[in-house]
Amino acid sequence: MKSTISTGHGEKKSRKQEQAVIALLSEPSISAAAKVAGIGETTLRRWMQDNSFQEAYRGAKRQAVGQAISRIQQSSVKAVETLEGVMDNPKAPAMARVMAAKTVLETAIKAVELEEIEARLTELERRSE
Repeated sequence: MKSTISTGHGEKKSRKQEQAVIALLSEPSISAAAKVAGIGETTLRRWMQDNSFQEAYRGAKRQAVGQAISRIQQSSVKAVETLEGVMDNPKAPAMARVMAAKTVLETAIKAVELEEIEARLTELERRSE
């Protein structure tokens, strides 16, 4: 992660702030993040009020969420295969087969609705130009 944090007194502070950003993403509390980053909780709370630190933290959060979304998208094929497997398995409980079928249908309907909204939006944008 390239630092956008103001260094103030030099490289050591920047490294500590980067460690704090990473710790904030992985730890359940500010105090735990401060401990992992090797700084005081008061220092971390002060840094969290700094605009450049906030910007770096927001950027790191966006990146983490983006990576999580990518993983979910990569797992979607497996999820569909699982649903199909349950639907097609005559030994699966009837309720499980029904729920899998319902999930597939609801997802398909949502996909069609999104495509229709996208087409309408594209048409509106085209008309406004």
